[in-house]
Amino acid sequence: MGFKCGIVGLPNVGKSTLFNALTAAGALAANYPFATIDPNVGVAPVPDERLDRIAEIVKPRSVVPTTMEFVDIAGLVEGASQGEGLGNQFLAHIKETQAIAHVVRCFEDPDVSHVAGAIDPASDIETIDTELALADLATVSRALERHARRARAGEKDSQTASMELVRVEAHLGAGHPARSLTPPVSEALYVRELNLLTAKPVMYVANVDEMDEDNPSLEAVRKVAERDASRVVVISGRIEAEIAELEPEDRALFLQELGQSESGLDRFIRTGHELLGLATFFTASDKEARAWTFRRGMTASQTAGIIHTDFEKGFIRAEVVAYNDYVAHNGEQGAKEAGKWRLEGRDYLVEDGDVIHFRFNV
Repeated sequence: MGFKCGIVGLPNVGKSTLFNALTAAGALAANYPFATIDPNVGVAPVPDERLDRIAEIVKPRSVVPTTMEFVDIAGLVEGASQGEGLGNQFLAHIKETQAIAHVVRCFEDPDVSHVAGAIDPASDIETIDTELALADLATVSRALERHARRARAGEKDSQTASMELVRVEAHLGAGHPARSLTPPVSEALYVRELNLLTAKPVMYVANVDEMDEDNPSLEAVRKVAERDASRVVVISGRIEAEIAELEPEDRALFLQELGQSESGLDRFIRTGHELLGLATFFTASDKEARAWTFRRGMTASQTAGIIHTDFEKGFIRAEVVAYNDYVAHNGEQGAKEAGKWRLEGRDYLVEDGDVIHFRFNV
């Protein structure tokens, strides 16, 4: 399953530096607006200690983590919704993602210019939010005009759509993102199909120079996130870039010297995974130990289809053990002997951490 998280923000806030550290893709990071025009796309593994532990038990020939796709979208500026700074093109790139990571500059650096001339996280966030909302208003307005014409022609579906869209238009016009609508956009068919930018889940990435919790800019970001019921991940793009250049065995030592148990990038990736309502199940054998991404609420037959469509078509049953039981009893055989390995049907709702063996026949 492909899941994309778009990295957005004003120019020169550290988006491409963060992207480079995430994916080692070598995206251009430069001190001028629009250094990134076409979006850079990279794939990063989702860190998961559970997969490492499973691999220790089964000793497979290969270990395959689950991944997330990150899209480094060019810096937006005021007026982007009217095409300023190639804004229409950049906003279209955001539409193709499932979630937004909004990078906010919380560091001072005289060598790296700020488009507004001063570090003001709350103002920066407001600029981006305003442009996304204006773009959504334009989208809703066009859809309203289209459905109004159809409603006048007697189409009942368009009458329903118009009522939904008027509600959204008023909500956006009052300065609120579509994701805060009640009932939610996901329950409104004619709104959901518009793929509104402000309906996407958001996390704020506070880019600091040093991992200093007393940084006054952080408080501003946290206040906005609390208001929006969003999350904040604090990262030093500069430090993460240094970590990315180290050999794996040296990274743990470097983090230890910084007083951190994990990198900011690991927190960022995991938060993005959670933001999308994603979870992980595992398959394990002497051939391969692998993590698979699924959406919470999926059934056993649906998750089988993630591995291969034949698994879903010919689904017979799922042999399941919870991760904690799998580890506690040292793998499949021990879990079976302890009565922790169970059979589940196609409608079983898969849990995060389940270790599963699918039986199928096609």
